[in-house]
Amino acid sequence: MKAIVVTESGLSLQEVPIPSVGPTDVLVRVGAASLNRADLTVAAGQRHGSVGGPGTIPGLEWAGVVEAVGAEVTQYAPGDRVMASGSGGYAEYAVSDYGRVYPLPTKDMPFSQAAVLPVALQTMHDAVVTNGRLRPGESVLIQGASSGVGLMGLQIAKAMGADLVIGTATNAGRRGQLAGFGADIALDASDPGWVQAVLDATDGKGVNLIVDQVSGPVMNDNMRAAAILGRIVNVGRLGGKEAAFDCDLHALRRIHYIGVTFRTRSVEEVREIGRRMCADLWPLLEAGKLSLPIAEEFPLADAATALAYMKENRHFGKILLKP
Repeated sequence: MKAIVVTESGLSLQEVPIPSVGPTDVLVRVGAASLNRADLTVAAGQRHGSVGGPGTIPGLEWAGVVEAVGAEVTQYAPGDRVMASGSGGYAEYAVSDYGRVYPLPTKDMPFSQAAVLPVALQTMHDAVVTNGRLRPGESVLIQGASSGVGLMGLQIAKAMGADLVIGTATNAGRRGQLAGFGADIALDASDPGWVQAVLDATDGKGVNLIVDQVSGPVMNDNMRAAAILGRIVNVGRLGGKEAAFDCDLHALRRIHYIGVTFRTRSVEEVREIGRRMCADLWPLLEAGKLSLPIAEEFPLADAATALAYMKENRHFGKILLKP
């Protein structure tokens, strides 16, 4: 099969063997693969969790047709149309554990539309509902809301009963589009007045839940914008991995600060994340109430160009590769 492979000199389109299928695996002929920020790390030859280095095929999510299943898989059969997350999606075939594979919400959903969903659905349901413990009537702030995962976070928060949903984006054009994905208020987190705007919108109390994809420079301001006994879920670090931490502010606000990542989760934990996500969100997906915009599509051979486009950070929505 053709695949994009990480080499010492960059990405290369190569002929490689089709992945083998283990007892709990599902092999998919890829119809479309979606780019994610972690792919930039892998494409640069660095490790992301257990994945990385020369010989690696990047790609965390894809959609297509089941080609084969392992001996212990009963949920899927060859010919099923599915979407999946895992590793190795920049290829004509990709394999993943059955717990990270999902049937398409509707029979006629294009692979392009389906391929952008798995990572965002898993990540934000886990952040907003499971770890964020969102309750109906609460307020939510999504830092970095104009990313694909952020846009899904806005929608999930609203769908799960949040009374007030706030999204941040530093780009004015992208900020102006957040209302279409569930944001009641859109703020610029680089504006020194954003914390006061959150407090004003919540009668001085602060928001109950912050899902933070930025970290770094906004960490202490997040705590100022959070309610007493609020929760902050650290999902991403687009603004930086390290920053000074105001321990006294953390104690005064009595904030629950929670870190999440898929990199240290077991197969069983990831399966449970998928099970919970499906239980809550699948009716919404089937009704077409959760979706993500597609910014651009590239041929598989142009993966390096697609990644460069993503790195420029001028797009709104997801970027696709088509084998």
